[in-house]
Amino acid sequence: MKYIQTLLLLVSIAGIFYCVRMLRALHTKVSTSTSKITKSLNEQKTQNQHAYRQLEAFYQLISLLKFTAPIPPTRGWVASPDLLLTMTDVIRTHKPRLVVELGSGVSTLVIAKAGAKKLISIDDSDEFAIKTRAMLKEHGVRGVEVRVAPLASHGSGVDWYDTSKLGDIKGIDLLFIDGPPGSNSPNARKPALQELLGRLSPKAVIIMDDVKRPAERELAEAFAKALPSHVLTFHDHEKGTAVISPK
Repeated sequence: MKYIQTLLLLVSIAGIFYCVRMLRALHTKVSTSTSKITKSLNEQKTQNQHAYRQLEAFYQLISLLKFTAPIPPTRGWVASPDLLLTMTDVIRTHKPRLVVELGSGVSTLVIAKAGAKKLISIDDSDEFAIKTRAMLKEHGVRGVEVRVAPLASHGSGVDWYDTSKLGDIKGIDLLFIDGPPGSNSPNARKPALQELLGRLSPKAVIIMDDVKRPAERELAEAFAKALPSHVLTFHDHEKGTAVISPK
């Protein structure tokens, strides 16, 4: 009888330990699941906030510029509405006579509609240049030259726009850097400093997209260092925007 009682006691203790272990495992699983759900909810909240900010900027943009035909999609590898809205504000404030843009697309249309007197848009792709010209024509926009400058080997060690296509450019009042594509090389845009710094007017403004990437941020800082009479401002846009403007 005593043997049976001892056995039952041991079974009971084993059962208690098993239950405790199961409860601990369940607690860990619930905590992990709760943590994952909380993280997912926070990420969704952040995405919703970003989307709302882009919608806000987009509605302001179409209200200010009054497009008369459809425009291509924004965001992704294309300029985002927050950047385009800042560009519109800079153009309306500084009234640049000559704007040079590296990388054509919807930004070309926005720059022209915002009031740029003369715009030269540089693109390495014939295909994209043709699409941009067609879009500008559809919107009745004039005074824009979309110039094709294929990527060629550059002394910096990366491929950059064929510099022979830029020989006549000088007195740039606004420079927008959004090309060549960063997928070609992390330093794909760095030759812009060497090739275009000397072509800027004294009161030039430089706007750069994608400065959340280290190489683009470094390029923005290099431009600012080379222009001591200018100030560098980083905007927390979707992909990060740098504006280098006169003090």
